[in-house]
Amino acid sequence: MIDIHNHNKTKTMIAKKVESALNQQIELEASSSQYYLAMASWAETQGLEGVAAFLYTHADEERLHMLKLIKYVNERGGQALIPALKAQPQKFKSVQFVFEEVLKHEILVSNEINNCVEVCLKEKDYTTHNFLQWYVSEQIEEEALARKILDKLKFIGGDKSGLYFFDRDLGGIAVADTSAADKGKA
Repeated sequence: MIDIHNHNKTKTMIAKKVESALNQQIELEASSSQYYLAMASWAETQGLEGVAAFLYTHADEERLHMLKLIKYVNERGGQALIPALKAQPQKFKSVQFVFEEVLKHEILVSNEINNCVEVCLKEKDYTTHNFLQWYVSEQIEEEALARKILDKLKFIGGDKSGLYFFDRDLGGIAVADTSAADKGKA
């Protein structure tokens, strides 16, 4: 008979390999947030308020991804580890370079999420596998958005007026994303 009054005896424990993989993902999400903050700060100092707003919003999303993982690990009986982070670059060549880096970084995150999924399957942790499906879907969206932005930048080329409108439009996307997120919290 299960003693429902003794929570510690019945608490599901996350496998150590899964916990380790998720803690690595926590570090990557935290690092991603910092990387996008550095990009946002640079863009803001270049007079690209729309790009900065978009990247600030993106940095916040990465932090929320990290928090979701932290809470999950702890709720499953593991311990989420809060990592020390490395310093991020502070200067970038161009807006196009920034979004090329965003795409590369999102592909890296996708690969690491896939690694977490693989660990879950090997450990037969179908609960965590199910939890990670949200991240798999999120990464599909993140990569597609980065590619779409890069396509627009390639289309603009060196046209300064095109960059002006791009910056303005990207700022509008950031505002829309923030509004949608705020509605989801209510």
